[in-house]
Amino acid sequence: MGNIATSGNKGKRVRSDCFVTLELKESGGIDIQLESKVKVLFGESIIKLINEIFDFFEIKNAEIKIEDSGALPFVIAARVEAVIKKLINTEKEFLLDMIDENKYQTTKDRYRFSRLYLPGNSPSLMLNAGIHKPNGIILDLEDSVAVDKKSEAQLVVRNALRQVDFYGAERMVRINQIPLGLADLDYIVPHYINLILIPKCENADQIHQVNERIDEIKKKHGLDYPIWLMPIIESALGVIKAFEIASAADNVVSLAIGLEDYTADIHTKRTNEATESFFARSMLVNAAKAARIQAIDSVFSDVGDMEALKQNVLKSKALGFDGMGCIHPRQIEVIHENFAPDAADIEKAKKIVNAFIIAEEQGLGVVSLGTKMIDPPVVKRAEKTINLAINLGFISKNWREEFLNEK
Repeated sequence: MGNIATSGNKGKRVRSDCFVTLELKESGGIDIQLESKVKVLFGESIIKLINEIFDFFEIKNAEIKIEDSGALPFVIAARVEAVIKKLINTEKEFLLDMIDENKYQTTKDRYRFSRLYLPGNSPSLMLNAGIHKPNGIILDLEDSVAVDKKSEAQLVVRNALRQVDFYGAERMVRINQIPLGLADLDYIVPHYINLILIPKCENADQIHQVNERIDEIKKKHGLDYPIWLMPIIESALGVIKAFEIASAADNVVSLAIGLEDYTADIHTKRTNEATESFFARSMLVNAAKAARIQAIDSVFSDVGDMEALKQNVLKSKALGFDGMGCIHPRQIEVIHENFAPDAADIEKAKKIVNAFIIAEEQGLGVVSLGTKMIDPPVVKRAEKTINLAINLGFISKNWREEFLNEK
């Protein structure tokens, strides 16, 4: 290894980040050079943090330069640790405290209308992502991160999982393609991750490899919280094997489709009409529903055309998808509004749930609505519609009393 390393980002458009240059020395102690517009206010705390990191890694002699553009402590710590690990061979991790706001779990059947992609090596985009209220936030280690920045992104994502408040959004990470992505798991599994996306998934064995590594890490750290999986289908082979993938493990909660890579794989162009991907999307929806999990559609790449996005969402919902990805916060509201149940859906759900409650009160073993018998899955789906309508503010928690008064 050499004696000089760099990490981070710098430039006129960079904010909430820093660029770190570290040179290890034979003598001379620690020389910290800090360039920052907030040096007067936070210079002492930044220098204190850097000294703590050096002490932790037992570095006695070094020259470090930090070009700061408003980075928070979790970013500075990640950048400094990154340069250290480029120069010395160590398995030690400098971990900041896990904030209490991030110690939550999510359920398998949680609504996943929207999931917002954020590049894993761009911390500025992570800081306020939760205030836009996406159902999930994806910290991406795959396509949005340059190959030579992968190791830096791992540390930024790890620290973000511990220090950034996501306001209750499901905390997701897209790892790299298997087998490379198995190494990413060490940086995310111990830190209250809720869901892991597996890109370019083409067979059940990839799911098994991920779960085996998750179990090893959980055992090592004494963890017992659930970690869900969302394989992403991005090739013709993945489409053909969609049900195999969907049913590979109990912690697979949804199948997603990635249409940019899929259309490239079948040598066609992606269009707004999406006729070129109709077969693949239908296959994925049917595979997901057969495995009793969610189907998640691809992102819509034109962030400026909200009407086209709306039409895309309506088509997606009509095909049977339960949600889709987004690449800009402004897409979230449109996605939520159009994946949400409409008035007819809610009214039908009210009638079904009301009939179920009456049947229970009368001790009946079957539920009927008019002359039709209602199967348990139909009741469960109606209950989910009601709960969603309540959560979205479409109806009140006292909906049944209001429903009966209307009747």
